[in-house]
Amino acid sequence: MAGIRLTPDEPELPQGTPPRPQLPLPVAGAGVAAGGGGSGSGGLEMASDDERSVAADSWSVRSDYGSTLDDDQRYVDAADVLAAAAAAANFPSAASDYCSDKDDQDPGEVEGSMLGLQSYWDASYSEDLANYQEHGHAGEIWFGANVMDTVAIWTKKLCANFIQGGTSSTNDNNNCEGDDKDFFNYPILDLGTGNGLLLQALAKQGFSDLTGTDYSEGAIELARNLAARDGFTTISFVVDDVLETKLDRKFKIITDKGTLDAIGLHPDGRAKRVMYWESVSNLVEPGGIVVITSCNHTKNELLQEVEDFSVQKSVKEDADRGVSDVQPVFRYLDHVQTYPTIMFGGVEGSQVCTVAFQRA
Repeated sequence: MAGIRLTPDEPELPQGTPPRPQLPLPVAGAGVAAGGGGSGSGGLEMASDDERSVAADSWSVRSDYGSTLDDDQRYVDAADVLAAAAAAANFPSAASDYCSDKDDQDPGEVEGSMLGLQSYWDASYSEDLANYQEHGHAGEIWFGANVMDTVAIWTKKLCANFIQGGTSSTNDNNNCEGDDKDFFNYPILDLGTGNGLLLQALAKQGFSDLTGTDYSEGAIELARNLAARDGFTTISFVVDDVLETKLDRKFKIITDKGTLDAIGLHPDGRAKRVMYWESVSNLVEPGGIVVITSCNHTKNELLQEVEDFSVQKSVKEDADRGVSDVQPVFRYLDHVQTYPTIMFGGVEGSQVCTVAFQRA
């Protein structure tokens, strides 16, 4: 289970009912990484400056190179940016009628948030870039360094198992150091790459054909600077929006650490998630793999979303062909089982999930 946030005032759930996974945001529900995920026609409540500061600190785990800017000034700046973004997007206030019908929303939906807006991420990465240029700080590591390293190592094991045609779980302590030179050349695309540190972690595992995209120019400039500084000059970074991608090649592996979460925080998150899966299905090679890391969805929720997308895509294609036959677009491969777990409401789960799918 992903992204559980416990708050003192949260009502106790019935025994056996899993809590809704949420990003650590003061607004109910969330999920983000520069570039995309969640759902979203629900109402949006404007948070106070103090709540924004808590959300900012909770959402990303700062690296050892974290900002040394005065926190009060950071939050003043952030409040100004958020207010401008809200005005530009015509987001209503919490007191408006837009939020008055929240109780009528689907309980499985995640409310919209300004973390689903590109303007938020442009401002965030502009600040991170300024911090890097002045202090050499790398910025924040989404979900923390441990999750990032786990994803990189697990993806390598997944590829080893995938190449060798084995059936053992990638969570086993199997040796993947054999004849792995082939998959080291697999083209990898990291969607919503942010500062690009996941690609650096994959490069440390031996992968060599690495590309990162993000719709924020500031993120890409920061990622390029960090890669050059750290000696990963062969990683390619491109400004590109996965929902309107201009990429003209396919990739054997696609990684996503929080981007699908972020897309769902947009007010049109539900529709944009469908656009996301459509784009990803076109970017990954047949037989290629997609590795999704989320703090806002459980493994089963991701499986259901992929199944729903397959049905929707098949219905459209069947209408064009005049036949009726649902063909899965992706099939489930495996998921990380080594993340720490917690118990809540009689249900065991983890705050983050990583799930791998294979393109049909």
